[in-house]
Amino acid sequence: MLKQKILERRAGIVTYGLTPPKEDNTPEKIAEIANKLIDRMRNTEIDGLIIYDIQDEANRNEQERPFPFLKTIDPTVYGHQYLAQLDVPKIVYRCVGKYTEDELAEWIASDPGQDRFSVFVGPSSSQQEIRLSLTDAYELSRRANEKLILGGVVIPERHLRKNDEHLRVVQKMTSGCRFFVSQAIYNVEASKNFLSDYYYYCQNHQIEMVPILFNLTPCGSLKTLEFMKWLGISIPKWLENDLMNSNDILDKSVNLTKKIFEELLEFGLEKGIPVGCSVESVSTRKVEIDASVQLLNDVRAMIDRKLMVAR
Repeated sequence: MLKQKILERRAGIVTYGLTPPKEDNTPEKIAEIANKLIDRMRNTEIDGLIIYDIQDEANRNEQERPFPFLKTIDPTVYGHQYLAQLDVPKIVYRCVGKYTEDELAEWIASDPGQDRFSVFVGPSSSQQEIRLSLTDAYELSRRANEKLILGGVVIPERHLRKNDEHLRVVQKMTSGCRFFVSQAIYNVEASKNFLSDYYYYCQNHQIEMVPILFNLTPCGSLKTLEFMKWLGISIPKWLENDLMNSNDILDKSVNLTKKIFEELLEFGLEKGIPVGCSVESVSTRKVEIDASVQLLNDVRAMIDRKLMVAR
């Protein structure tokens, strides 16, 4: 169904995102972590599972990283070997600058004949050394595997500064991207501004819009809040104040993110923009992971209600 929903440009796609376990874990520990996730996902209704390919983003931010960067196991290995029991499509991220052309080409061409999904990610800053550019990776994908359904990254917060995120998205669409996933959002104005410019540009140039999945993540502690800001997530001052002074920061953040997404979903439905959602936890704390799963279920129910009314 994920392929069909993407190709038909449907609203309401829902995914769950996760980072693979650390590379220094034993196979037994990795299996234990995977089994906990499988148990959490049993009673959820998701269209796909996003598995991130992380890179050290120290060059992007001069401030000290709140949590140390540790390498993780390959997302393809984690998805195929450890999460095989989750019978949903796996959307594997690829930080293309980490790989040579031959390495990425081999990965793209693997499993011929099967529908596969990936999101290509470029460097986190202009100072980062890369082995392959995003443009070259898109071209490589077109040549090596026409059945790879490719997605891209959208950063609504960047639209506040440059007002050109919709143009970046359209350019990536011409390179083969058929859906987009945002980084975690807490700034509804940035996201609505992007959606508005995306909508009117596509209308004026007779371009069919592709699904935009807005990423939601709970914030369960001041440490998580600090990490989210380090990652570049735009959090308006009023909202940050509310979180910092809340008696229950986790509950407050979950309610806020649901309201933000509801506003974006309604905005998209009104204009015919295929808006969807991806949920994750940037924290490894059990309470925040559990909250992300509950958020996922709440958003799924919200989408189902809104789509039923829209029909």
